[in-house]
Amino acid sequence: MTEQTGTITAALGQAAKLLGENPVLAEEQAREILRVAPGQGQAAFLLGVALRLQGRAREALGVLEPLAAANPHSADLLYETALAHSALGDTRRAIRLLERVVALVPRHAQAWRVLGDEKSLIGEESGRAYAEHIKASVNDPKLIEAANALLENKLAVAERLLRPFLIDNPTDASAIRMLAEVAARLGRYDDAEKLLARALQLAPSFAPARHNYASVLLRQNKPDEALAQANILLKSDGRNPGYRALRAATLSQLGEYQEASRSYQSLLADFPNQPKGWMSYGHTLKTLGRQREGVEAYRQAIAQLPSLGEAWWSLANLKTFRFTPDDIETMRQQAARTDLAPDDRLHFEFALGKALEDAGEYEKSFAHYLKANAIRRESLPYSADNNHAFVERLKSVFTPELFAAHAGEGSPAPDPIFVVGLPRSGSTLIEQILASHSQVEGTMELHDIGQIARGLARWVKEEGKPSYPEIVSALTNFRALGEDYIARTRVHRKLGKPFFIDKMPNNFFHVGLIHLILPNARIVDARRNPMACCFSGFKQHFARGQSFTYGLEDIGRYYADYVALMAHYDSVLPGRVHRVLYEDMIADPEGETRRLLEYCALPFEPACLRFYENDRAVRTASSEQVRMPIFADGLEQWRHFEPWLGPLKLALGADLGS
Repeated sequence: MTEQTGTITAALGQAAKLLGENPVLAEEQAREILRVAPGQGQAAFLLGVALRLQGRAREALGVLEPLAAANPHSADLLYETALAHSALGDTRRAIRLLERVVALVPRHAQAWRVLGDEKSLIGEESGRAYAEHIKASVNDPKLIEAANALLENKLAVAERLLRPFLIDNPTDASAIRMLAEVAARLGRYDDAEKLLARALQLAPSFAPARHNYASVLLRQNKPDEALAQANILLKSDGRNPGYRALRAATLSQLGEYQEASRSYQSLLADFPNQPKGWMSYGHTLKTLGRQREGVEAYRQAIAQLPSLGEAWWSLANLKTFRFTPDDIETMRQQAARTDLAPDDRLHFEFALGKALEDAGEYEKSFAHYLKANAIRRESLPYSADNNHAFVERLKSVFTPELFAAHAGEGSPAPDPIFVVGLPRSGSTLIEQILASHSQVEGTMELHDIGQIARGLARWVKEEGKPSYPEIVSALTNFRALGEDYIARTRVHRKLGKPFFIDKMPNNFFHVGLIHLILPNARIVDARRNPMACCFSGFKQHFARGQSFTYGLEDIGRYYADYVALMAHYDSVLPGRVHRVLYEDMIADPEGETRRLLEYCALPFEPACLRFYENDRAVRTASSEQVRMPIFADGLEQWRHFEPWLGPLKLALGADLGS
């Protein structure tokens, strides 16, 4: 008997070892043990794990669930059963089991990580689970203290603990990852990127750090590098839904929307209970012009998680979509909940504003827009005074003398056509017209000029020299900066056409820098009636940036500063910028299109007047509108709200507010 027990023990050890090397052989070994010793619990457990590792999750549950029922306090059994449910897409069941695991074993690092992943999939708050994972992953008391600070979002405390620890332990990858988490939460993504790269240099198999690294690269507008990291993660765990979602999001940022849509479709076929996944799929379908399917995807997200405010706003953001009375009532019920997260609440308020505007209930609509903007304004610090001061500094730096001193020093590349202005100014229409020309490729709102400017500011800060834009006066590398821009943007150029569009509205700040580094680039200023443009921006929730749009006075002052800065550039660089007034384009599309193409040194092509037939991907809020012929319906929409727009008129000033 003792000999048989010893033999079984050795066989169990061999089966456990085989799990990581060859799950098929591990299954065979476990079955052989069960043939000799039927009912042997450890062998049955190993069999269940081996089946799950082979992708046979349903068979694994047939083995694991009876064992878990008989051993309800076994954290290992519950954890493996949760993984099997996760593999089958039963996210909520997996979450319930994982919560039992961490209740039994509070420092179960892997259970906390998977719990965070599962909660993220269905749109539940996952920050605590990830913070607990970090805490459970370390053993040093100092790191545990820092992890507790992270858990409580005491970022200054965590940083104060981590920096001296890393001076003494510079190769501790876990501590480096924790410091990167602090940097990311503070918005210091460049620092987070460098720290995570160092952590992976020290520990290449550190998957959570690699996942963080890919996410930070995406934030840094480096989707090609992020895709490489996502592919590495998928090599080690090709079925992981979080890694697959990351890859799909990265493909979207790269402009590979067809492949992104296929990736989301495959992911959701395997893991259908993912409201945020359905929402992201909807975004991709909308961008591709597949509106009906996009609406279905958003509806699926809402059916799974009715409190997901962003999905409701995504429907409203289609602009041509109309809510039913039942939709409006459901949104009202959700918005009345006291347990909504601020992000969900602001999305409901924006969506209700749009729904009631479409229904002609303008006073109630405005009340919702006002609430939505107030919520968003609280989370986005913005100073109109600081913006005005920055504009004045730009005007003082970019002078005729500066341009004369550095004439012709930039890159001679004529490729870019910059479309600048304010959001909701008609810039997407201009982009679509130009992108319908045989020699011009439409890309997206590219962040590269802003990143180059911020890079100069960071370098200045490190070197102790004057800040941007003042440092521009001392630069001698204008050509290198222009060539850097051309190299950065090459990843977005898929069609090999000689010209491409960079439609980042905020680049109006950097017209002077663009002229110096790319003197042969074209710059088009998209402008719209100030009241119409500003109120349209106020009604819009932007996924990122545009923090000036969440207050009527703020957006009015911003518009006034924009007009003043463009007037300065017109003065110091006469004829350099071509201006297109949205109202003129609506009134005379052919004449304005011909003038636009002439400025860009492009021959007229009739396809530019049939821009709505262009099936290219369009990411902005105007994606549905530019797939229709030009119409004048929206020119005076703002007048429905005129009784409540006094602060905007006042901020715009007498010359602009009409």
